[in-house]
Amino acid sequence: MALENVRLEVMKTVEKSVDGFIDKYLIPVEDIWQPTDLLPNFQKENYMDDVIQIREEAKELGYDFWVVLVADMVTEEALPTYESWLMDMEGVEQHGASRGEQNSWAKWVRHWTGEENRHGDTLNKYLYLSGRVNMKEIEKTTQHLINDGFDIGTGRDPYRNFVYTSFQELATNISHKRVGQLAKKKGNKMLAKMCNIIAGDEMRHYMAYREFVKTIFEYDPSEMMLAFQDMMKKKIVMPAQFIRESGQGIAEAFENFSNAAQRLGVYTTHDYIEILKKLNSYWEIDKMDSLTDEAEKARDYLMKLPDRMSRIAERIAVPQDPHQFRWVEANGML
Repeated sequence: MALENVRLEVMKTVEKSVDGFIDKYLIPVEDIWQPTDLLPNFQKENYMDDVIQIREEAKELGYDFWVVLVADMVTEEALPTYESWLMDMEGVEQHGASRGEQNSWAKWVRHWTGEENRHGDTLNKYLYLSGRVNMKEIEKTTQHLINDGFDIGTGRDPYRNFVYTSFQELATNISHKRVGQLAKKKGNKMLAKMCNIIAGDEMRHYMAYREFVKTIFEYDPSEMMLAFQDMMKKKIVMPAQFIRESGQGIAEAFENFSNAAQRLGVYTTHDYIEILKKLNSYWEIDKMDSLTDEAEKARDYLMKLPDRMSRIAERIAVPQDPHQFRWVEANGML
């Protein structure tokens, strides 16, 4: 049987459990938080007090902080691209969606998108109210990110896509949580709460996607192992790798943002290595048997990779001079 057909059969088998994953890892619309729960309520007479609080607290946050927060927000705002990417996976059937007949995979993608959509909404409104960033330049970056598309080398393969989402959901959890911690240290309780709540969503999503992969390992261990190895050889880079400022190339903006994140300690090479260790451990790849010879070699590669990357990480020097983004003035004021 062709590999594509095997993957399709595995996806159909795992699909039987997806409704349970939706109930376990996602929260109904009526019960989950919404951006207005965390932002000033403009229907109240004293709404300006909250706006003033945001603007005053924002003055305490440095240049690299704003660069990282902007890039995090823009990444979240590009959800239309991510949804269309996941909807194109083998095994995701959308036909009849208008009549509520989409399969459980399509239902998962839509419900996941609905939860994720709130993150960009929240951070976008906060940045706008803070008065510390150039919103028009940020809006251009968001539109470029959606226009440019999203190609991470996974194709329509759900195995590779789920490795990617498992990794990136935990990475975004770490990033949002650390940004929240930095905000709290500077006395910005409102932003700290936003980031911590968003990080909590990302953790639930990470737990779901890693469960998808774990289940696939049960049915197709050798091909899942090869897909895992392939993604790690390519190196998993967050969606922010495609951000760019208007008139500039893609790689430059991401590299400068990544340097800012490393300087702040928000997301570092060591975090990347720790995520790989967590996935290796949770999927228990060291204990798997009945693998093909090729998959055995892939497993050996994945087990040795964290130590190899750690040795390389020790030699990486992060530039200490901030890049001047159009999103943020150097002194934090516009």
